[in-house]
Amino acid sequence: MIDELRRLYPFDERVLAAMADVPRHLFVEPALAPFAYSNKPLSIAAGQTISQPYTVAMQTHLLQVRKWDKTLEIGTGCGYQAAVLVTMGALVYTVERQKELYLQAQRTFLALGLEAIFSYGDGYAGKPLLAPFDRIIVTCGAPEIPPALTSQLAVGGRMVIPVGNDRQTMTVVERRADNTLRVTEHGSYRFVPMLEGKNTGAPL
Repeated sequence: MIDELRRLYPFDERVLAAMADVPRHLFVEPALAPFAYSNKPLSIAAGQTISQPYTVAMQTHLLQVRKWDKTLEIGTGCGYQAAVLVTMGALVYTVERQKELYLQAQRTFLALGLEAIFSYGDGYAGKPLLAPFDRIIVTCGAPEIPPALTSQLAVGGRMVIPVGNDRQTMTVVERRADNTLRVTEHGSYRFVPMLEGKNTGAPL
């Protein structure tokens, strides 16, 4: 997987090293474990997906996370992206609206001895009481950039978010020293939609 990613794009080697260290097969259903390291998205619980390795690498590369960066993730999913960020030394706060995934990701982190702060709730709202954040990453497709999230971005901070409806444009938002925002676009992707509120799902 790592060799393929290295051939596809000149990713930050720190990103590839972290992805090499995280056992991706433990974040998917056992039946799909043989496909965990192929470069394609896979289904996970609650009708969601784990992004293909190339997409995870690209978002992480664009985020430019540094050790100890206070990082907010919107859309925990199975927890794989958060695990990569934690392995890179980030302090990760992650929000998930699907109760089943919220609980499952914590179990996987516990089994791997990884630590992050998990929240069950509405990703659109972010975590205003814990703001500002050095880095924000959104792992679902937002129809527009949520103002609540940009307001929680620290000066000098950076957010990576896929923006669009059917297909999304990978977008980087930077808060500059003069407190203005710089927005750049980095290619087309396809994500599950970012939804408001939270979903309890089936009783667990």
